[in-house]
Amino acid sequence: MKKGEIGLFLIRIVVGMTFLLHGLDKYQSGLGNVADYFASLGLPGYLAYIIAVIEFIGGIALIVGYGTRVVGVVFAIVMLGAIITVKLPEGFIGGYELDALLLATSIHLAISGSSFLSLEQYIINSRKSMFSA
Repeated sequence: MKKGEIGLFLIRIVVGMTFLLHGLDKYQSGLGNVADYFASLGLPGYLAYIIAVIEFIGGIALIVGYGTRVVGVVFAIVMLGAIITVKLPEGFIGGYELDALLLATSIHLAISGSSFLSLEQYIINSRKSMFSA
């Protein structure tokens, strides 16, 4: 096992937890309230529902290690949208620093993947052993 695999695993888990909890927070705050907030920013209110699902389901997917590259791309798009539409005018400090970090780590996961202790790798290995027997 390489040190880089452990590092990617840690990034995958923390990014997954972060998005999962942000998605969960949207549900707990009331999706209607979040939709109203999105509308106050000039965004379509229905986008709140889509983002909440992406964050919640994508967070779970990252934690278990399923579809890491695809989820990384989707999370990068979400974070780029958040930075451009909401956070950019606030500046880096106190504005979009967390979003930039999540954008960078999401891109890293999209490029590198993360197979250490991942459900996806387990499924791949199970199929290989099933057909090689």
